[in-house]
This record gives sequence, C-alpha cells and structure tokens, in this order.
Amino acid sequence: MAFYIAPRFLEKLAVHITKNYLDLPNVKVPLILGVHGRKGEGKSFQCDLVFQKMGIEVVYMSAGELESPDAGDPARLIRLRYREAGELVKVRGKMAVLMINDIDAGIGRVDQLTQYTVNTQLVHGTLMNIADNPTNVQLPGSYDSEPTKRIPIIVTGNDFATLYAPLIRDGRMEKFYWEPDRADRVGIVSGIFEVDHVARRDIETLVDTFPDQSIDFYGALRARLYDEQVAKLISSIGFENISARVVNSKEAPPEFHRPDFSLPHLIEVGHAMVREQNRIQELRLVQAYNQSINPNVNPSIHSSINPSITPNTQRSTQDTDRPASSPAPQSYPGMPSSTRLDPAMVGEINRIIGMGDRIGIEYADPRRFRTGSWTCYGTFEQDPRTAIAALETCLDEKSGNYIRLVGIGKRDRNRLTEMMVNRPVGLMP
Repeated sequence: MAFYIAPRFLEKLAVHITKNYLDLPNVKVPLILGVHGRKGEGKSFQCDLVFQKMGIEVVYMSAGELESPDAGDPARLIRLRYREAGELVKVRGKMAVLMINDIDAGIGRVDQLTQYTVNTQLVHGTLMNIADNPTNVQLPGSYDSEPTKRIPIIVTGNDFATLYAPLIRDGRMEKFYWEPDRADRVGIVSGIFEVDHVARRDIETLVDTFPDQSIDFYGALRARLYDEQVAKLISSIGFENISARVVNSKEAPPEFHRPDFSLPHLIEVGHAMVREQNRIQELRLVQAYNQSINPNVNPSIHSSINPSITPNTQRSTQDTDRPASSPAPQSYPGMPSSTRLDPAMVGEINRIIGMGDRIGIEYADPRRFRTGSWTCYGTFEQDPRTAIAALETCLDEKSGNYIRLVGIGKRDRNRLTEMMVNRPVGLMP
C-alpha cells in the first residue's frame, strides 16, 4: 500500500533534519521541531512516512514515559534516548532523530486540575538544556569528555500553548502547524482506500461530504465496513467458541470478502459515526464530572479541544453554553452592566476581574474555528467597564466570527474558564 506524503510535510521535516546535520556558517539552527495541530490529522504517521522515505533511524518516546513515581527518571530517559540516537549515527552511518509523540499530553498544563510535578519541571529543563547544548548531553552521575552527536528532536502535540513557554521559544523549537488542505486530504484518503479500488472522484466526494472530520475518521470508517462480516463470523461460530477459533487455532484464519465500498454506503456509515460524535458532545459528562470533584471549576466552560465535533442543535448568537441547572453569575449593585450583553455574561466578567484575574477576548472565522485556531482581540484587567466595552466593540466588528471570553489566572496565567459569546448566524455551534 502506497501511502501519501504531503509535500509540505516532507519538505519541512527534510529541511529541519538535514539542516541539523550540516555545518552552516554563523547560523544557530533550532534543535527541536514541534509539529502541532488538531487531533487525528496524521502528524505522527506522516512523520513515520518521511523517516521511511529518507532512510532515517528513529528512537521513539511517548508522553507516557514523561512521568514516573521516581523523580528524575523521565529526564534521565530523555538523555539516554538522545545518546542512543547518537550511537545509531555512528554505528549505522545514517541520520537519526529522537521522536517524542504527544508531548503536551505528558508535560502540558491544560487547566487548573492538571498536576504540575517535579518530573514535569525536569523534563522541560532537560529539553531546554539539550536544545542549548546538543553536543554535551551527559547522564546523571557520569561525565563523558567526548562530544555527543547532535541529534534533531521531533515532537508532536495538539496544543503547544500548554507547554512551558521558554521551551517553545524561537531558537530552541521551530514550530510547524499541520493543517492538511483539500488536496492533502484527498491524497491521504486515497491512500487509505487504495487497495479497495475506490474511484478518485468518490474519494473527493467523500472528503467534501465530511470536510470537518480529521484524517483518522476515514481510517475508522474503512475499518467499520468490516463490522458486519465480523458479527456474522461470531454468530456462526458462537460467542463461547470465538476465542478458540481466532487465538492459537490450527484452522486457517477466517477469510473476509470485500465489503460494500460504494459511495452511498461510505457516506451512510460516515453519518452514523458523526451522530455518535455529536452524542458525546451533547452529553458533556466531563463537565459534570469536573464540577463534582472541584466545585470551583466554572460549569460554563466551552470546550475548544475538539472543535470538529458539533452538536446538532441550533443555538442563538448569545448562547453561553451554560447547563440549564447551573445558576448564572449575577450582577450586583455598583457593578458595571450592559444593555446589549447577556446578564450572565456581564456577571462573569465582573466576577473574574473582581477576583483579580484577567479577561481575554478571542475570535475565529468559521474555517479557523474548525481547527481551534483563535486570534486574541485583547486582554483586560482591573476595570470591568473596559472589558465590557471592548466585547461590545468586538461583537460589532467581528459579527461574522466566533467570539469567546477567556478567564486567565493573574498569577499562573492558566486558562480558568471559557465562555462562547457569539456564533455566526446560520452556522452550527
């Protein structure tokens, strides 16, 4: 099966990796390349395809290895894997990279509920130290006078804003936002269905039918087409005998016929998967759970982690995504008010600024909203009147955009709450 490699992706990784092995005159090359973007767009898989095409040796790490009951173990493991990649260059005579998948899941600070451990600090510090001194990476308790081979580091993640800011600064990390365009999506999906001989025009129609879905949606769609045949196999053998039939069986493996890959059937199964996605978003059980374990968490938070999943209910442009059972923040005498904004929204602004925190206003057009890419309109503190006036102005200037309020902790600058203020008329939330 010939998988599609996006030209932009191939060029970015090839340039970064090669540049780290060259001696460019008077040029400080960032050691780390951060590939980020929304979930399921094939960041890690595209990296693997590039490594295969370039014949690069890879030493892998995952987010799960960045935490340990023993303080210092993850930081030591990073140094060990980095030196291991250097040894591969010497022994095999090929370029090598250190690949850390989903780094923000391991050391990212998502919200006030995320624990910030000693290992989190040490991993950040270790990566910064390696980026600053890539040829002098020592293991704790020992010192090797021989210079370490410089090894480029590739990290993937969804939201690098959750990482320690000095780590991702220019000079240490080069950032690459991966958002496949239509041509890339058609090429990748064509590779997924290549062995099934699905016509190119059907692939284009399928991609255009589900434009907001990530790449892994189409892989899951193809896998689901075999569910009916697997169910028939289980039914024919019996639930009590299926384990013996498929595990360590002396019989030949079960054979499966080519399922229905017609375009109408693909679209039908795809819509069924989308309905399941919507059901998860509508239930919002995670908010109820977080509220039960920490009553200080504002239940009006609107999740922007998965913007591609949208409820199938139409909401007004002033919807605040607040559950019906939750009391709305109230304005009190002497607090600034507004005749245009929802009272709950005004009360929330007063509450956040009254606690000494900041208010941020962000907006995104429909296309950027689907990828979770927001633009900051401004941040405000101390005076709620200024924040209210700025929000009213933003609603006038950016009426065709999604607009949200963000509560920002003054001390640690973590995001405390998010409240959707405006959605373009006629678009689903």
